[in-house]
Amino acid sequence: MRVAIELIGGLGLFLFGMSFMGTALQKAAGSKMRGILAALTNNRIIGVLVGCVVTIVVQSSSATTVMTVGFVNAGLMNLSQAIGVIMGANIGTTITAQMVAFNLTDIAPLVVGLGVAFYYGSKKKRVKEIAEIFIGFGILFLGMAYMRSAIEPLKESPIFMDALMNFRNPIIGIITGFVITAVLQSSSATTALLIAVAGSGHLTIEMAYPILFGENIGTCVTAMLASIGAHKTAKRAALMHLVFNVVGTIIFMIFLRLPVQYLVQIISPTHIERQIANAHTLFNIISVIIMFPFANQIVKLSEKLIKGEDVDKEDAFKYLDKRLLATPSIALDQFSREVLRMAKMVEEEFVDARLALLNSDEDMVYSVFEKEKIVNTMEKNLLDYIVDLSKYPLTSAQRDKITTLMNTINDVERIGDHSDNIAELALYNIENGSDFSEQAIEELNQMMDTVHEAYKLAILTFKTADSELGIAVFEKEKAINNMEKKYRKNHMDRLNDGLCSTSTGIVFLDTLSNLERIGDHSTNMAESIIEVINKGKVLIDIKGDH
Repeated sequence: MRVAIELIGGLGLFLFGMSFMGTALQKAAGSKMRGILAALTNNRIIGVLVGCVVTIVVQSSSATTVMTVGFVNAGLMNLSQAIGVIMGANIGTTITAQMVAFNLTDIAPLVVGLGVAFYYGSKKKRVKEIAEIFIGFGILFLGMAYMRSAIEPLKESPIFMDALMNFRNPIIGIITGFVITAVLQSSSATTALLIAVAGSGHLTIEMAYPILFGENIGTCVTAMLASIGAHKTAKRAALMHLVFNVVGTIIFMIFLRLPVQYLVQIISPTHIERQIANAHTLFNIISVIIMFPFANQIVKLSEKLIKGEDVDKEDAFKYLDKRLLATPSIALDQFSREVLRMAKMVEEEFVDARLALLNSDEDMVYSVFEKEKIVNTMEKNLLDYIVDLSKYPLTSAQRDKITTLMNTINDVERIGDHSDNIAELALYNIENGSDFSEQAIEELNQMMDTVHEAYKLAILTFKTADSELGIAVFEKEKAINNMEKKYRKNHMDRLNDGLCSTSTGIVFLDTLSNLERIGDHSTNMAESIIEVINKGKVLIDIKGDH
């Protein structure tokens, strides 16, 4: 019982420490995570480097691969880029095993203690983030200490020795590695367990290597599960991961296992823990070297096995994916792009409403109604996503950004509502056979031009982080308010002169009110965005069209 408690507890501490350290590294990296992603091109060598670096940061190749599936699903990455990242993730995950092979369990409590002392003793954000890395690092090694302690008494157990002897059969080793990794969803945890067992002195590299092969296949399960419900392209990314790891394992089992085993024994003749870590690293590096020239073939195979294309819905996310939540900095940047997409949809809605009213176009009326349904669904989806994102560790700057984005979503949605109101007024005119006077049409055109310009400037302020554009919105708002007052008075004069009917007059005045409110919400957008800009931040990291 004591062995089971220590082993499970140690494994739990190891997984928690690894996760805690990964989260701390992400927070410390901050916006650099976006920079790492931005480095991605169709150059697969860069893709391999990116995959390796991201995996070292998040401390999990499964997490990197799941993120890759998410990136592909959100249109952030194509399959040619994804295959490089997947290959790099396999190399990056070996760093954890290399760390664990250093027996640092004696200093683990000191590392945790120092981390806690710096965390509570400093008010500087950067120091706290580094302290969290040390805390996670120390907890990881405390977990290893407990696992090693749990295995120690088993050295004399005949049952334990018989179980180890089964691993002389490589097939059993592969199955064991696969099952443990699939259950734990962490190849690093499986390697850590293997290194802990190796401490018993009865596990050889010949017995351990097949388990490493099995864990490399087992780690694909996480990405395969993550691809359920994703676009076909994202499913192909998960399939590429599986193909790469399975083919790499087969090649190694048949041709390279013995030469590499011999090599690691030369490098570390007496240190089995280091042999396992080195074998793990060499296996993944050599697999990448062998498979890299065939990356195009792996991509084509995935496209052949998973055929067809998805039909995108307009109200579905284009830039976002739930799998991006694990990297808040990237998720937040993509969220901003999605808000921009919603804002552009509302702009189209306004243009259609204008045509519906001024041209008495019933088709445009129903186009507005359809777009309004899409916008409302987009708003709900965005708010649900931001609630999920808020559950993850975020910096104060990221939380400020979320507040601004939520305010922007509200203003954009309200502009959509007012456009919908104008379409309703257009329908009323059409059904009642009412027409505006020429002067009324001219005034509405002038005010709609100014309102449209104000809204476009607000969108451009959001997109480019240019406060000068935001200030221009304020000027437009003044003009809109003046127009509303002037045109109301003009309308009353026309009404008194008998130049327009009462029913048409009501539609005219209601339209002025809706246009004035659109101007107000455009100003609200600009104000909240300028506030973010003045704090030295941007809402969208890349200023091009998206």
